[in-house]
Amino acid sequence: MTAPVRLVYLLAASHSGSTLLAFLLGGHPDVCTVGEIKATSLGDPARYRCSCRAEILQCPFWTRVSTEMEARGFPFQVTNAGTDIRTGATPYVRRLLKPLHRGRAVEALRDAALLASPAWRSALPAIQRKNAALVRCLLDVTGKQVVVDSSKMGLRLKYLLRNPAFDVRVIRVVRDGRAVALAYMDPAGFADARDPALRQGGMGGDRANERQSMLEAAHQWRRSNEEGEIVLRAVPASHQTVVRYEDVCNDTENTLRRLWAFAGVDPGRGAAQLKSFEHHVVGNGMRLDTTTEVRLDERWRSELTPDHLATFEAEAGALSRRLGYV
Repeated sequence: MTAPVRLVYLLAASHSGSTLLAFLLGGHPDVCTVGEIKATSLGDPARYRCSCRAEILQCPFWTRVSTEMEARGFPFQVTNAGTDIRTGATPYVRRLLKPLHRGRAVEALRDAALLASPAWRSALPAIQRKNAALVRCLLDVTGKQVVVDSSKMGLRLKYLLRNPAFDVRVIRVVRDGRAVALAYMDPAGFADARDPALRQGGMGGDRANERQSMLEAAHQWRRSNEEGEIVLRAVPASHQTVVRYEDVCNDTENTLRRLWAFAGVDPGRGAAQLKSFEHHVVGNGMRLDTTTEVRLDERWRSELTPDHLATFEAEAGALSRRLGYV
């Protein structure tokens, strides 16, 4: 039997700094990071760009991965990866997979309802095998020892933990919810590439249809973090750790050394550097920025109004304080 491979999963609310952290972790010679392995929401495949700036379908790295996956018996294109648990889901299954993770009792009910679907019973093992094949392929192509998946979603983590191909270590990334809420309120301005032409993976646009009110944004941040806490109850303490986005930015070297040691690689061999190495990352638009400087983003302090802050406090203030944000 093949030994499980080490998979480091970044669990977070979206726009909490997981893509930044994935890049930084990739500064270690034994760590492979390609961003979000679930590879959803890539938009127009003909226009989406890899973080190397090549059109994703023309990127030599992803072309090689596709060839290697084909050789293993798995047709693969990163723009249609088939690694998300909702891949090919029927409307019934998709409805069941939509809610966030809500605890053992509710998850037991969800599992029972999903098992009532013959389509799900056949789809899930295939998705699990494809995830395992892709991670092993990435290790072989890159010559690394550990893969980082910055997919963030708690429900995806639930199924990765059940995949015998993986030895999963979880890094929970938390960020001040007021900063995250601002990104939900205006994702183009505060959660994407700085160059407007490169936003949405290289397609441009203002992402106006994604904008949320402060109430919606605060609720999403709160529920995502609550989901993370619930999922982590099933993870041994030795296999999970927490890191703040603010510490990643303010104490980068020491934070990375701790996380590399947690991931099981020699922290002395890593370099705290951003994008100064070959990278082929999918996910958040910041991957297309050219900056190599790690910089704390606290624009929320000047952008949010007193009314915004009051709304956030009413919806998510208790959790924010419990996480240490005042």
